[in-house]
Amino acid sequence: MGVLSTSPTNMDTCIEACLKCLRACEECLTACLQEPDVQARVKCIQTLNDCAEICNQAVPFMSRNSAFSVQLCGVCANLCEQCATECGQMKDTHCQECATICRQCAEECRKMVG
Repeated sequence: MGVLSTSPTNMDTCIEACLKCLRACEECLTACLQEPDVQARVKCIQTLNDCAEICNQAVPFMSRNSAFSVQLCGVCANLCEQCATECGQMKDTHCQECATICRQCAEECRKMVG
């Protein structure tokens, strides 16, 4: 259910998944910057940043029921999958947890695309 009674409700699960993914990516990115092998994580960090940004953009598009939200959700799903792949290559817990959350977000975004 949306915040207002006029909000579209079919997007709630995807909006929540995007917000969770945004937060996970930001937290993971911060943790990656603290790791001793930070240079080996450059591609992962860049992808985390991109994933956080696309999730952050998808939420308002869905909230206002934009005609472009379906297209944006498709891009978001692809980027979330890529981020899951990058994070999945790292052995630490924060990256593994983030990969799982990214996959869940990608799945919800794909449901929006249909």
